[in-house]
Amino acid sequence: MHRRGFLRGGAASLAAVAPWPLEFTRKKRPQGPALGVTHFGTPRPFSFASLKALARSLSLTVYSEPVAPLPPAIAKLSWDQWESITYQPQRTLWYGDDLFFRIRFDHLGFTMTRAVRMYALEQGLARQILFDPKLFDYSRSGLKPADIPATLGFSGFNVLFHTNWTDDRAVFQGASYFRAVDGTGQYGMSQRGLAIDTGMPQPEEFPDFVAFYLEKPARESTLLTVYALLDSPSVAGAYRFIIDVASTLVMDVDFTLYPRRQIARLGIAPGTSMYLVGENDHRVADDWRPQIHDSDGLQMHTGVGEWIWRPLTNPGTLRVNAYLDDDPRGFGLMQRDHRFADYQDDGVWYNRRPSCWVAPKGAWGKGAVMLVEIPTIDETMDNIVAFWNPAEEIVPGRDYTYGYRLYWCQENPFKPPLAQVQATRDGIGGIVGQKRTEFSWRFVVDFVGGDLSMLTASDQVDAVVSASQGHVQLVSARPLVPIKGWRAMFDLVPGAAQQQIDLRLYLALNGQALTETWMYQYTPPSPAAQRQYLEG
Repeated sequence: MHRRGFLRGGAASLAAVAPWPLEFTRKKRPQGPALGVTHFGTPRPFSFASLKALARSLSLTVYSEPVAPLPPAIAKLSWDQWESITYQPQRTLWYGDDLFFRIRFDHLGFTMTRAVRMYALEQGLARQILFDPKLFDYSRSGLKPADIPATLGFSGFNVLFHTNWTDDRAVFQGASYFRAVDGTGQYGMSQRGLAIDTGMPQPEEFPDFVAFYLEKPARESTLLTVYALLDSPSVAGAYRFIIDVASTLVMDVDFTLYPRRQIARLGIAPGTSMYLVGENDHRVADDWRPQIHDSDGLQMHTGVGEWIWRPLTNPGTLRVNAYLDDDPRGFGLMQRDHRFADYQDDGVWYNRRPSCWVAPKGAWGKGAVMLVEIPTIDETMDNIVAFWNPAEEIVPGRDYTYGYRLYWCQENPFKPPLAQVQATRDGIGGIVGQKRTEFSWRFVVDFVGGDLSMLTASDQVDAVVSASQGHVQLVSARPLVPIKGWRAMFDLVPGAAQQQIDLRLYLALNGQALTETWMYQYTPPSPAAQRQYLEG
């Protein structure tokens, strides 16, 4: 799926762990008439319980596919034309209300073909926000007034915060997609409300948020509550997001699902990202930039307390992995490498991309963190998906409730005391200057942090390595002074193995783990390709 087709770019900023120095400095009330949003429907009572009741009743009906086509002129908009349609800054929701938040709405067009109902919620009453062409500036789009029906509707919305009324902090737009920023103001990977049948032989299903309810926040509150109704051929659901804006933006998410049918693979808290080229994967090697990715690894904190780092890859074929667990403590697609020199991209700033950590609330039971890696040759294609897949059957007639927190951050707020993987590199194995008699592949893993800085070269640090097939040799661990860490190296000899090989590695001192566990998957080249390495 193309990120540009699901989410309009924007700027943004903060979140909830460490506020900016000026974050709560009150700005002057805007001058001029407080126009805001003026077209509303009839007020109706609303609560989270009533939204759940609506989702439950919806699940008992036959799913109705939205079929209203866009007006011809809007359906023909190019990306540039659609992007040129801008929201009038004095027409935001809650404009002039002296609040920390405002809401800007997004226009339909390009790949955004489904209108989403928007409601303003205050004191238990919800009023639908009606479309009004006066909310937008069409001067550069080529559209004429006659091209824009008064009942067109919206494609999504952006959350604005009082420290910067121009650049958004979060956006909900396209299917059940949403994303946010940390203090850098840079967007990156996305989250979804739900994933269904991701990475399976049958087509993936993309549920839609079909309605949003935007609750007016309290004065001087940094919390914004958003409710959403989800619908798809397989399931209906009711969601609540409590968004806390600071230098690490936190979203507290609660939802209940009501299946219409049995679901083969349900994805809870699905994160969607892009990985094209990295230190460990140069399958696509025709770009001038050394690395291109929104995230470089999947981090997991298991129910028994183990911390795992799985570097991402851009595989040659679809790759699906399930990491079994019981009551996981957290997982997320993370961007650890924040050095500009490693990307050299001054256009989209991959070094600034935030990570997103999922912290379950309560016990999630048995299941698996699933990682789906899809081949791609295009950085606009989101080819990485990670989610929790519960072991229990998802069947109609039952409801399923989950809660979790999302942390949009530069570093994991629950960073473990162990040393972490800083980089993964690989290449041809063997000993330099000696003729190779068998094919081997070398892996080099750098660790930093934890207690590593207190060790000396004389300490007996072991690189503990295991492989599901083949055998490992030339295993070593030594200090790496330039990074104030340690480097582990080993060669994998696949032998007759032709299938995927699972690898595990960590550093230990006197049997005590010093680092998180590095996990990786390697697929050996064909025997003919292996012979070429030996003959070359």
